[in-house]
Amino acid sequence: MKNSLFATLIDLKGNPRACVYTEPLWGLSMNLCMPYLSVYMLAIGLSDTRIGFLVTVNTLMQMVFSFLSGPITDKMGRRKSTAVFDVLAWCLCSLIWWRAENFWFFLVAAVLNGTNGVTTNSWHCLVVEDAEKKQITRIYSLIMVCGHLSGIFAPISSVLISKFTLVPAIKILFVNAFVLMALKVIILYLASRETGIGITRIAETKGKNIFQLAGGYGGVIKIILQSRGTVFAIVIAALSWIVNTINSTFWQIIVNKKLLVPEAVLPLFNVFKSFLAIIFLFFVLPWFLKGLLKIPLVLSFASFFIGQLLLVLIPVDGALKYPLILVSLMFDGFGVAGLMMLCESIIAIHVNPNERARIMAIRYMFIMIMTAPFGWIGGFLSDISRNLPFILNMVVLACGLVLTLIYYRKGNDHSAEHT
Repeated sequence: MKNSLFATLIDLKGNPRACVYTEPLWGLSMNLCMPYLSVYMLAIGLSDTRIGFLVTVNTLMQMVFSFLSGPITDKMGRRKSTAVFDVLAWCLCSLIWWRAENFWFFLVAAVLNGTNGVTTNSWHCLVVEDAEKKQITRIYSLIMVCGHLSGIFAPISSVLISKFTLVPAIKILFVNAFVLMALKVIILYLASRETGIGITRIAETKGKNIFQLAGGYGGVIKIILQSRGTVFAIVIAALSWIVNTINSTFWQIIVNKKLLVPEAVLPLFNVFKSFLAIIFLFFVLPWFLKGLLKIPLVLSFASFFIGQLLLVLIPVDGALKYPLILVSLMFDGFGVAGLMMLCESIIAIHVNPNERARIMAIRYMFIMIMTAPFGWIGGFLSDISRNLPFILNMVVLACGLVLTLIYYRKGNDHSAEHT
């Protein structure tokens, strides 16, 4: 029991506790509606290519704000940055998505939502900077679990879609997202405090503007390049983001438009996927983490690859369609849960703590640069064939698997329990 996620959850203190305990509100707000954003846009009249273009615009904006996130996080502090940019990127965007009537609403939301490049950095700094290093992997496991808890409530989406049809139902969910996300921002701000490193960086950056601070990135890049583990963690995270971007954008589309699954049934698949991810994070991954990180990382890439392959091969007709979708989701769920948690854990283990904000800013900027073209590419491919975005995903996952094997072949592995 002492090494379980339950024990970690009970023992959390300070900022890690505030971040983990408020994370279910993210799942119950944004995770209930964001998985359906692509089919919502389709229903309003956008094409696959335009949806992909919006993903690319959003990613480019995240890239810009990821670049600025280090100086912003250091100057404003981890706690304040998280609150301000969560309001801009999620609360305000939820209202825009709720009122959306055409492409231009979604374009404004895509640009504004890109400011979450700051929160992605500041929130992770808030989580780990005052945490015990040996707890980091388990903390991220708990964060992933909290995100997937929303899947339990996915039948609410199904009921709403059945009763009101897709567009009105998703609009209701965006109103819910605004309310709960605003509540999350308030509670987290009141329950947290600025980290020790954050207080130091606020003092050190006093009197300097954001662009002056951004000019110091040359030295930060040098620090990153001197750490082989940090470089590996950034590349692996970029590949994972590419796959997740394509999968989250086009999964609903292929299942609804190619496999002809009714819109009201789509939320039920999220229940299944989330349930599997929670089981994996609570009961399977901790067993692997008693050893080295290589095994769970390899298995996560392989599991995700199998899930994507099965999705492409599922026949449109026949009694096996629904069981095969569930099997595909099983592999996807294990793969997503493992990759997302491990990518955050590996970078947290390797990063230089005194330059965490700026290193994480460079990391997110690189990820966004790598990911940006794939939204448009995925949309273009989906217009040709609904299968092609997922074939592209399989290529990316294969690259990640090969890079993992090459990196760990040279004895660079680390134990998650004893780092």
